[in-house]
Amino acid sequence: MPKKKLVVLSGAGISAESGLKTFRDSDGLWENYSIYDVATPEGFKKDPKLVLDFYNMRRKDVASAQPNQAHIGLARMEDLFDVHIVTQNIDDLHERAGSTKVLHLHGEIFKMRSVKNTGKIYEIRGDIDLGEVAEDGSQLRPHIVWFNEDVPMIETAISIIEDCDFFAVVGTSLLVYPAASLINYAPYHVPKFIIDKAIPYVNSLHNFKAIEMSASKGVKELEKQLKPLL
Repeated sequence: MPKKKLVVLSGAGISAESGLKTFRDSDGLWENYSIYDVATPEGFKKDPKLVLDFYNMRRKDVASAQPNQAHIGLARMEDLFDVHIVTQNIDDLHERAGSTKVLHLHGEIFKMRSVKNTGKIYEIRGDIDLGEVAEDGSQLRPHIVWFNEDVPMIETAISIIEDCDFFAVVGTSLLVYPAASLINYAPYHVPKFIIDKAIPYVNSLHNFKAIEMSASKGVKELEKQLKPLL
């Protein structure tokens, strides 16, 4: 008998417990930088070295971070469920915890791409330097979806969510679009859960059960509440 499909939409709150900061916690600042300076194509055009240096530091931060109990708990749920993670995070903590089906909506910190050709994507563990170019001769940049850019994986995420048996939202403010709109695609009748230390507003029509806890404690509670539904 096939496992029932659990889809989890995760956000920065799940990685915050691993020491990775979120810009939403500090009035639009991310590590003391304006998000418009370091997370928009306009910021990259204005000062590409600043942006490259910023993400080089983020890459080091992620490399030194470790998955926490929320990441590990979701990976463990693969024993019981067909778990699909749709994450807004650019880190690889879900994968390192053991999750095998992870879709990154906003790109990945350990990848870089050509400025001109979005399909020219390369693995990167060290730094990206100004003047370092792809095979097409254009500057390399982080493989990150910045504000004011299209989210190419959004349609794939929608198709994953539309046929889920269970849906959970973990550690996201539901303020960043189009990612926040994904909750609209979970079928109305399926059990839905939202985990956060401060539950964001969700229209009652979405029929979510709130678990007002940290991500690590909340994922443990989610597992407890899902098991009787199998």
